[in-house]
Amino acid sequence: MQTTHATRPTMWNGWLNFASYMMMIAGGFELIAGLAALFQHTVYLVTENNLFAFSFTQWGIVHIALGLIMFTAGISLLAGKMWGRIVGVILASLSAIANFAFIDAYPWWSLAIIAIDVLVIYAIIVHGSGLREE
Repeated sequence: MQTTHATRPTMWNGWLNFASYMMMIAGGFELIAGLAALFQHTVYLVTENNLFAFSFTQWGIVHIALGLIMFTAGISLLAGKMWGRIVGVILASLSAIANFAFIDAYPWWSLAIIAIDVLVIYAIIVHGSGLREE
């Protein structure tokens, strides 16, 4: 019988698990924001100085797609997949940019998502090597 040498988890594995779950939660939030933009235009407060180049329907579709891909990347990151790390950083960055443009419509929600995205990016970039494919 062959025994395998298991690597001992470090304290940073908690950060990576945090990033994985936060990506899944942020993906769910993006999905909710997209559905609200798509079906209930009156939910968002828009002033004259908004940064929208698109209609609420187009922004809703962008948020829904971003949310679904982000949720899937969070699952792959939890499984230790390298592509999950790469896609996770890219999507968290895109999510932060998209929500920055969305601040005028719903500021508190957008700022909360941006904060989650920053924590996810930090955890993946600084401690991402703790999760490896087996």
